[in-house]
Amino acid sequence: MASWIIQMVVMMMSVFIKTSHGKRDQVLYCSACRAIVDELNYSISQVDPRKTIDIGGFRVNPDGSVKNKQVPLARSETHLGELLEEVCKSMSDYALYLDPNTQQKQYRRFAPRSTGADGGFPDLKNFQFDGPEASTGLTFACETLVEELEDAIISTFSKKADGVEEQLCSSVCDQGESENRTNKEL
Repeated sequence: MASWIIQMVVMMMSVFIKTSHGKRDQVLYCSACRAIVDELNYSISQVDPRKTIDIGGFRVNPDGSVKNKQVPLARSETHLGELLEEVCKSMSDYALYLDPNTQQKQYRRFAPRSTGADGGFPDLKNFQFDGPEASTGLTFACETLVEELEDAIISTFSKKADGVEEQLCSSVCDQGESENRTNKEL
């Protein structure tokens, strides 16, 4: 009898915990998803296309040979997994950007990737810098999305598909847009 009561209490608490989570900041999570795609695309482009990695099993064929397959390193599951472990560290290079024409907010990269003649710095007047802890929220959103979408990210990037951002981020970004439409209709 006591174990039944404990099970019911645990079940009720789990229901309350799941329903008590606040809504996600859609600007933050949508921007984090787009930043992940951007950073992964850049990292993949920096890998020498001639580099390959051996994949396959270590199964010995009946004739005693071992069959290995070589695939390009840049889009291999192993390399993509390594990139995903590091991708959220670059979120400190992003800040909240307010589009002067549409007044739409999103996080954008402000730090240059190259050291060209002009330094590659964008016009910083529309960025909002709220101190070093401002990127903490974006980093947390990035880590959350990487954890939730890891398999989808790896499978999408390994295929060299077009429209990767739309494939991966449409569900994250569309939720906010559909909620905004619903709120405006009320």
